[in-house]
Amino acid sequence: MGMVKAEELSLESVKGKVYTLDSVREALIRQEDTIVFGLIERAKFLMNSRTYGGEEIPGFAGSLAEFVVKNTEAVQAKVGRYNNPEENPFFPENLPPSLVPSYSFTQFLHPKAASININKSIWKIYFEELLPSFVASGDDGNYAQTAASDLSLLQAISRRIHYGKFVAEVKFRESAQQYESLIRSEDKEGLMKLLTFESVEETVRKRVEKKAMVFGQNVTLKNGDEKNVTYKVDPSVAANLYKNWIIPLTKDVQVEYLLHRLD
Repeated sequence: MGMVKAEELSLESVKGKVYTLDSVREALIRQEDTIVFGLIERAKFLMNSRTYGGEEIPGFAGSLAEFVVKNTEAVQAKVGRYNNPEENPFFPENLPPSLVPSYSFTQFLHPKAASININKSIWKIYFEELLPSFVASGDDGNYAQTAASDLSLLQAISRRIHYGKFVAEVKFRESAQQYESLIRSEDKEGLMKLLTFESVEETVRKRVEKKAMVFGQNVTLKNGDEKNVTYKVDPSVAANLYKNWIIPLTKDVQVEYLLHRLD
């Protein structure tokens, strides 16, 4: 494939949805809401470890959670979910084609973007590190509901992290010359430094923690309880999710995307 120049994918030539730094920032802020509500929904159920064990479904080699995710993604693929470049499946192998008329999504990203999918890493982190950090141990029997809430939260986290492709493209278009020299020299460290704004990251963490406090507060009408506020999910869980995983993985996606931006 020949080099795809910035002007060949200029904002002015794009039809349909236009991505700008402001619109991308707004989308990321809205995705925070979805993720915080997803944490709250998952916390309604106990750990329900049986959801993640194997040999629960005859004829299926995998856990109940895998069964729900794979089959849900297959249905969603049939109705066109993964035609949207903002969506990335956890099990892309052998997904059925869409059966509905195709929508003409904005061709904003470099073609290489389609090959960038780090959902395997997200899956591992989610089940091995995130869930144990905020879900109470025990078994309440709600295995199907648990798997469904897992899928909803997983998809929200994945969408947020892979949105880094759009962030990277917008930033590249605004400062193409600054990025091109680093891309040509395959300077991952230089790209990461250029993409990192610690003050912005701290603002994001504080905002997400505040949202978790507001959205997840247990409301009571008893007088005097304002001083004894409790939360459905510890707000620090949301802040740490962004600090330890979402922000770093988003920047990994951005760097990976930029390294192929001039292919």
